[in-house]
Amino acid sequence: MGLSEQFWNASIHELKKGYVEGECSFTCLLCGAQIEKGVIYPYEDSLYEAERYMQIHIKQKHGSVFEYIVGMDKKLTGLTDHQNKLLRLFYEGRSDKEVQEEMGIGSASTIRNHRFVLKEKERQAKMFLAIMELIKEKDKHAPALIPPHKQAKMIDSRYDITVEEQAKAMAKFMPDGVLLTFPPKEKQRLIIMREIAKKFKAGRIYNEKQTNEVILNVFSDYVKVRRYLIEYGFLNRKPDGSEYWVNE
Repeated sequence: MGLSEQFWNASIHELKKGYVEGECSFTCLLCGAQIEKGVIYPYEDSLYEAERYMQIHIKQKHGSVFEYIVGMDKKLTGLTDHQNKLLRLFYEGRSDKEVQEEMGIGSASTIRNHRFVLKEKERQAKMFLAIMELIKEKDKHAPALIPPHKQAKMIDSRYDITVEEQAKAMAKFMPDGVLLTFPPKEKQRLIIMREIAKKFKAGRIYNEKQTNEVILNVFSDYVKVRRYLIEYGFLNRKPDGSEYWVNE
């Protein structure tokens, strides 16, 4: 199971923690880092067991699960920019008056109303999740969909990709791990770019030459592939193009 699939299949409790527990290790849902069980890890003159060390990893690398999630694309979180800023201030423990002054809107009662609206959104989300779980028990015709990657930049109908569509695209364009021709359709490109992105190691920094070499092992037009990897959010880079890395 890929990292994005682990992320989207995680329970609310696991998402809040930012990691999932496996038989032999803990896996970070935010970057894929794994901490092996049964090992004692040193950190700042202290020793920690695996789960506690995973918590330290999340704090050190990601700040907090909250910051990571609210920083995701608004089409993935369902939050407007206004709601996002409100939630960040609430997370910081600001009072209604402090939030009102920070945002320069209405009054303290206005902020209380925003809190009410957000709580209503929470209640609606719970009901929707319950409804969808009940549908899963009855709907035998729903296709298996590929979940979007966490840093997707454009969530729309192009992401309506079934497992069958992915298999067909891979068989047609990358039957042996090498891209035969560049896909003409958006969905097909998205599927292929997702696969090519797996050739890059998470957490590693690549210079431009190294990035091109990875892509050249798959397809000759590395400039075109590199552009789409960045456009779809699979890779990120410095503005001058000197460094590239997997967008976690």
